[in-house]
Order: sequence, then C-alpha cells, then structure tokens
Amino acid sequence: MPLDVRVTGYETFSAFGAGADVLRERVFAGRPAFAPITRFDTAPFRNAYGATYGGPGEAPRQLETVRDCVRGALAAAKLDLADLDPARTAVLIGTQGDFTGLHNFWADQAAGRTSDPAEAHRSFAGSIPEMIAADLGLTGPRAAFINACVASASAVIHACRMIAAGQVDVAVVGGVYLVDEEQFAKFDSGRTFARDGRLRAFAAGRSGMLLGDGAAALVLESPEHALRRGARSLARIPGFGAAADAHHVVQPHPRGVGMGRAITRALASAGLSGEEVGYVNAHGTGTRLNDPAETAALRGAFGAHADRLLVSSTKSTTGHMLEATGAVELAVCLMALEEQAVPPTSGYDSADPDCDLDCVPNEARSARLERVLSLNAGFGGLNTAIILEQP
Repeated sequence: MPLDVRVTGYETFSAFGAGADVLRERVFAGRPAFAPITRFDTAPFRNAYGATYGGPGEAPRQLETVRDCVRGALAAAKLDLADLDPARTAVLIGTQGDFTGLHNFWADQAAGRTSDPAEAHRSFAGSIPEMIAADLGLTGPRAAFINACVASASAVIHACRMIAAGQVDVAVVGGVYLVDEEQFAKFDSGRTFARDGRLRAFAAGRSGMLLGDGAAALVLESPEHALRRGARSLARIPGFGAAADAHHVVQPHPRGVGMGRAITRALASAGLSGEEVGYVNAHGTGTRLNDPAETAALRGAFGAHADRLLVSSTKSTTGHMLEATGAVELAVCLMALEEQAVPPTSGYDSADPDCDLDCVPNEARSARLERVLSLNAGFGGLNTAIILEQP
C-alpha cells in the first residue's frame, strides 16, 4: 500500500539569504551564488569559491539557522504549538554538528586553560535536535542523522516510517550545513572542487563541485492529523527508496547501481511506474564521476521514459550543501510542484554524450508536474530517492 505522508509547511536558508522566497527566485532564475569565500582564509587552498552567506569573517551558527527554519516551517504550516501533542512530535535533523566548540576544548586542554563543557556539548551533532525540541517544548523522538550527503534525506525517510507506523503524528525534519574551513580543506585536498568557480552539472566541461550554505525544515504530518486541524497539504509523499552499493569509499558505482536501486524501490513503494514521474531533482554534483553514473542510474531505472524525463541539478546555483542538501532540494521539489515549472541546470554550456538527459539547461521550463523525485547520494555508496506528488 502506498505511503501517505503530508507536507504542510517548509522554510529554507541558503547563500541567497533566509527564506524560501529568495531561494525560489534565484534557483528558478538559474542565478548561481558562487563567489570568492571571505568567511576564512582560502590562500592555502587550490580553490577559493563557494556559495556562502554573509561578509568577511561572518558565519551563521548552525543551531540558530536551523532553529529559525524550523520555526518558519511551523508558521508556514499554520501549526501552533498548542496543536501538537509534544510526545507524538518528532524532531529529526541531518547535520555534521558544529565542531568549533570541540576544537576550542582541545586547544584549551593543550594550553592548560579551563574549558566550558557546555560549549563542547553544543558542538555535538545530537545537540541540535535536542535543543530545538527543548526550545519548542517537544518530548517525542529526537535524532541527528550524520550520514553525509543523504543525512537530511534519511531524516525525511525515517520520519515517514514513524508516521506510517503510527509512532508519531507530526515530524519536524530538516538539515543544516554551513561552509566551514575543515570540510573545505578536505574536499580541496581531494581535488574535488571546480577549478573555474562554476558547478556545471552534466556538461562536458565540468570540473568539479562547490560547497554551499544550506538549511531547511519541513513539517510532515499523518493525513489524519492534517485533516483534523484543517491543514492545507502542499504535497504528499507516496514512497521512498534507499540503497547502498558499497562500491568505493568515495566514488559512485560507474553504472549507478545503488542509485538506480533506490529509484526503483521508491517507485515500487509508491505503486508507480516510471512514466508517472515528470521531473527529477538530480544529485548532480558536477564531478567527472558522479554525473555519468547518475545518468546510467536514471536510464536503468526509468528505461525509455528517461528520454522524456526532465532532470536538473540545482546544486549548480546553490552549491553542494552536504548534510542539508536532501532537505533543501526536497523544498525545491515542492516549489517545482507549486510553480508547475522545472528549475534549470545553470552553467550548462556543452553537452556530454555520457550524460544524455534533458538537463533543462540554463532556463526554467514550464511543465505539467504531478509527481517529482528528489535524488541524493553520499560517500560510501549511500543513495536515497523520495517522491513528492500533488496532494
């Protein structure tokens, strides 16, 4: 039996600023946020570009950023805290945590200084959902998902399972990642970044990915709970899929085996054929290995329909938001349903025969969309696929 979980509200933060409206405007216009990073010194690195919010030295804090998104999502859902049963409301967040406090703790230890244990505690990934739940007075399940680039997509999938099983009525789910020097250094040392400061997903001249600030929160409800309070459903989640191919520590399977399996599981769980999906928001990192592997996965899962499928990578405007990417891109899929339009793949300047899909190059396209799919992948062969449809 297909899943029936309702999305009743969402809010986002990105390099474009706070709020879903500014994200919608820039993503559908195909206007990238990439610029030289001023948050930290990039002189030691090969790359200097990313999609970050704020001026020199300014960095939003992860807890405050995702907490603002959560409150915005609840407001968008017109959900008053009095409407919630605290014990039957989950808070599930994809995040890597903010390790500044831990770094400061060990620096203090090495220097013989007294540390504030509370600062270190605030850096733990698990502290983010705990503090949000405490802020809202919620006592239901809380969890942090830290499985890299599918973290917030995994939070959404887990929330759907809990709602379908009757364990909770409402789940506030989301993710957060803000570009930091530690992760930037790791990707830079792996020569992962685009050398020209442009993330050109699926294009022949692509040279790599770029990081971006991102956070999003979505309110998911059982249909009974949404109906009981007269909530407007923005979309329905009828199915999802997750799979691992365990091909390589960081490289995707060249034929996209795990990704394809996640797609077919999502379609099967929703009781759908591939022809019933009109748009895929692709993982689309703009790397030499990911994009042809993702193309192979889409062609394997959708068959002949892949020739008619609209596919785009919105990372080409927002950057790769790591743990937040699943939640932010699911919000973009909601926007696609609302706008009845497909956001473009920005920076697409030349076709690659190994990525022979309709990648909606550079300009948004009107389309009649009943169902869309959000696709994400992570290191270690992790893959998720989540379907959204008109309510």
